[in-house]
Amino acid sequence: MRSLRVLLLISLMAMLTFAATATASATGGRPLTASLTGAAEVPTTGDPDGSGSARITVNPGLGKVCYRISVTGIVLPATLAHIHLGGAGVAGAPVVTLTPPDVTGVSSGCVTVSRALAKALIQNPTHYYVNVHNAVYPGGALRGQLAR
Repeated sequence: MRSLRVLLLISLMAMLTFAATATASATGGRPLTASLTGAAEVPTTGDPDGSGSARITVNPGLGKVCYRISVTGIVLPATLAHIHLGGAGVAGAPVVTLTPPDVTGVSSGCVTVSRALAKALIQNPTHYYVNVHNAVYPGGALRGQLAR
């Protein structure tokens, strides 16, 4: 009887370990980052006093892009935030809409994207950029190219 309990306990621990590993890999993804500045905005420059960062995690298997944006030195709250298609110095179309930073200068969340877009973000992150807009700079206060 005791050996049966030990066997059941070992089996239960193995199942819990497998479940924890599966959950961790399901919520994981490829990390990307961007340093945000007003000078990087085009065609006109953004806020010269502002700066920030974006941490993006892309999971093609789940079709998810999760993010955390942190900004400072700009008028808050921000009005828009996106991931755009476009290399450095090129203004491009938005491909992912993100929640803009609030009065604390921070926003985070996850959005659903196509598997194709998720793979493109991972394969060519420098072809995409994050930007944050506000009332003073409606065309974009801060921008930064994505990088691995």
